[in-house]
Amino acid sequence: MNKTITFLLIFFFSTNCSLNNTTGFWSKSEKLKTENTLIEKEIFQESKIYEKEFNTNQKIKLKNNFKNKSFINNLSNNNGVVNFKGSLKKVSKYKFSKITQFDYFQPELLLTNRNSLIFFENKGSIFNFNENSKLIWKKNIYSKSEKKLKPILYFTSNEKYLIVADNIAKYYAININNGELIWYKNNTSPFNSQVKIFKDKFFVIDFDNILRCYSIKNGEEIWNIKTEKSFIKSQQKLSLIVSDNRIIFINTLGDVSAIDISSGNLLWQTPTQSSAIYENSFSLKNSDLIYANNSIYFSNNKNQFFALDERTGVIKWKQTINSNLRPTFVDGLLFTVTIEGYLVLIDARNGNIVRMTNIFDVIKNFKKKNVKPVGFIVTKDNIYLSLNNGKLIIVNITTGKSTDVIKIDSEKISRPYVLNNSMYIVRNNAVLKLN
Repeated sequence: MNKTITFLLIFFFSTNCSLNNTTGFWSKSEKLKTENTLIEKEIFQESKIYEKEFNTNQKIKLKNNFKNKSFINNLSNNNGVVNFKGSLKKVSKYKFSKITQFDYFQPELLLTNRNSLIFFENKGSIFNFNENSKLIWKKNIYSKSEKKLKPILYFTSNEKYLIVADNIAKYYAININNGELIWYKNNTSPFNSQVKIFKDKFFVIDFDNILRCYSIKNGEEIWNIKTEKSFIKSQQKLSLIVSDNRIIFINTLGDVSAIDISSGNLLWQTPTQSSAIYENSFSLKNSDLIYANNSIYFSNNKNQFFALDERTGVIKWKQTINSNLRPTFVDGLLFTVTIEGYLVLIDARNGNIVRMTNIFDVIKNFKKKNVKPVGFIVTKDNIYLSLNNGKLIIVNITTGKSTDVIKIDSEKISRPYVLNNSMYIVRNNAVLKLN
């Protein structure tokens, strides 16, 4: 009897699973039941993968396709390789009133096309300053009572407009050259998402998980679309990207939707979570979406990393990686950092892990428990990773090993930004310039 059971088990595994010799992980393929039927590939990892490194001898060398800016509001959300070779020994500050909700909302710095930087303080004043911390203009549209609400602002810009949406249901446009107010409107619900401009329109998501399309010239609403189960309020800043004539976004429940920009019609929607997520959606934290290689990539804190077909929404592959940080696509590789402190490089074509290294090994064991990664940038030689304890870890690209830890602040800091070989990091009362 035991022999029969053993034989059946061997037969089952030999016919349903295959060992991938290049990665050492078990893999399995199955059909996804959608109108556009493709193959969904799930990569199953070893059971204690986060307790050890993988393929640490693999050397990585990036090509010389680097940029001088790390934009946050470009259409694809992908940073690529940023040009930075600073020593990080000199620090200058652009100070403002302390933002009390900085940790919760995680506001981001905007780098403009004119090599200036835009941020705000806790009463809603917007600052546009240059690389030398010289103020170009300052603007505040809020009433005395609205200032007491301490609005959190979300930005995007083009050559003429700075578009602003906030968490008290206002949205408005400012002339980015002189700071003059062009128009402002009120929404029925606060906003909590990235803002994207595409030609004469801009897009933003509110707390009701409603994607809204507005005219950039006057702020009039053109169309809106309400996602399924949107009665569950968004508890995190949501992400969106623009690809061709489609706006693609993710809602609170992990549903990824593609909308035709011209008509506002739904093109496809891909749920990434089971129905059980409705009960614990408050704990789900997705990374920002990025677009590269005709695919949409993102991950979450539920041990899932997805690659979706950009035109159909079909899941190409799914990997077991625990991260809610925005990934970066470079030279066919996806870079991410897990919540546990592992730098992971993934083959974007198939989801196989190329290398995994422990970059928290430079942190003392008794301090690791509460340390979490915040965000990172990839440069030609190094990765710079911000932590929630105010420190910055420098990781060598080639080896995947941490080379240094620098204390920036005693509290949480933003992910790094780069403008013309200077690094900028936001804390709750200042923008720090490091070079």
